[in-house]
Amino acid sequence: MSFEISAIPSSSLAQEASHVVERRSANFHPGIWGDYFLKYTCDSNSTGSHAITEDRIERLKGEVRKMLTYAMDKPSQKLNLIDQIQRLGIAYLFEIETDQQMEQIYRSYFEFHRGDEDDLHIVALLFRLLRQQGYTISSEIFNKFRDSEVNFSESLSTDVQGLLSLFEACHLKFHGDHVLNNALAFTMTHLETIQKGNASLNLKKQVNHALTQPIYKGIPRLEARRYIPLYQEEPSHNEVLISLAKLDFNFLQKQHQKELSNLTRWWKDLDVERKFPFARDRLPEYEASREILIKVASVVSIIDDIYDVYGTLEELELFTEAIERWDVKAKGGLPEYMQECYKIILDLYDEIGCELTKKGRSYQLFYAKEAMKKQVRSYFMEAKWFHQNHIPTMEEYMSIALATTILELLLVMSLLGMGVIATKDAFDWLLYSNPKMVKAMQVVGRLMDDIAGHKFEQERGHSASSVECFMKQYGVTEEEAKQELRKQVADAWKDINEELCHPTIIPRPLLVRFLSFTRAMHMAYKDEKDIYTHSGDKFKEHVTSLYINPLPM
Repeated sequence: MSFEISAIPSSSLAQEASHVVERRSANFHPGIWGDYFLKYTCDSNSTGSHAITEDRIERLKGEVRKMLTYAMDKPSQKLNLIDQIQRLGIAYLFEIETDQQMEQIYRSYFEFHRGDEDDLHIVALLFRLLRQQGYTISSEIFNKFRDSEVNFSESLSTDVQGLLSLFEACHLKFHGDHVLNNALAFTMTHLETIQKGNASLNLKKQVNHALTQPIYKGIPRLEARRYIPLYQEEPSHNEVLISLAKLDFNFLQKQHQKELSNLTRWWKDLDVERKFPFARDRLPEYEASREILIKVASVVSIIDDIYDVYGTLEELELFTEAIERWDVKAKGGLPEYMQECYKIILDLYDEIGCELTKKGRSYQLFYAKEAMKKQVRSYFMEAKWFHQNHIPTMEEYMSIALATTILELLLVMSLLGMGVIATKDAFDWLLYSNPKMVKAMQVVGRLMDDIAGHKFEQERGHSASSVECFMKQYGVTEEEAKQELRKQVADAWKDINEELCHPTIIPRPLLVRFLSFTRAMHMAYKDEKDIYTHSGDKFKEHVTSLYINPLPM
């Protein structure tokens, strides 16, 4: 194994001072940003330009609003407009108008046109946008493009825009969507040869990107940053849309920079590098919009590394018990580094509790604490498996490992900032009803993480992942295990898609917010690479494009 062993005295009362504990080190590389974001502070001189930009944005929003509500000749025109608005990252400015127009398009298409549209691009776009909006539209809408043997017509192979739109639609499939299974294979076969064809350079760029990052599974802000320059290159681009998209992107970027400055200062004050040298120094910049969420995620990253890398089993048991007690007196029996971490947790939750009390929602703190307790229980069980050299069955593993994605904890924390829409029923549903959608999201995160991090984690010494568990239980090779796990990820996405179209006691805006977490996990582990742990390349590129480099106006 490549990990180092360091001998560090522990101050635990459970261990004598003379006893030296051998500890593992994961050799995580240092944080790549350091104090970089500290330089972004509020500049009083920018107040005037800030107001001017806001005024320009409001005027442009009014023009786009008129476009959306204008009675266009064909639903296809509005579909293309809505798609452009979404892909340019400004859909959040027009949620009410978009909802109204999509309902109108749904009624218009099925009540009046009876599905007689024969443009593959428009039909595929209609299908994708309606399913994204929660409408249960059938994939049989594509039957008109199939021959008597139910194969997609080869005549479509030259319709690059149509193929691309159909490919994008395939990622919203349900269980049993055999039409879309065929469509995915058909479109991938033809799109992979586009570079040899006569499509425009702009369209080829879109095809190449889509094959590695479909729209539906991408982080909207990141995808908008990539799409805005491409859209501007199109001869038919709308100047109002491109101007609004650029202004809004740069406007939000400045706001995020200020938030990142505050978060970096908070992280620096925690003195992570000195107090927790074994932990990953990863302040998650791409989710800077929710301060509490980021703080909790950052602290949990330290806790994760305590359980995965540094703590002895005896220490981890003491720490788990201390979290269960949730009492400052419980830290007395902990080693010094754990006392520091425990204090950070309690102080952070006190801060959260004060904010919730001010807003009259103090009851929500109970759920935040319960989610943290569930999190450390799962970490402790996983640590026991490692220390006992136990390789569980897949059933055993998944019952614990889904919780170690920290997704449930982050979802609970995200609800704290959602206002009145996050009701007690929403918290109860999330924590105690074992919702199918949340489980599916955990499956996506857990299995993609396991596949991407398999080699690194086994080199540094880690409890068995789903790859090892599957290999042992079914007597298969590593690649065969990964292939089956990839199928389970694909099935989990189908569960997510179906749940988003089924009414629940949870308001749809919350479910869509939850989807964002799955997209973030997909981004972090796609192509079977863990860009969170190894953040010096692709992750750095994403952060730079979102939070450092503004779009040229």
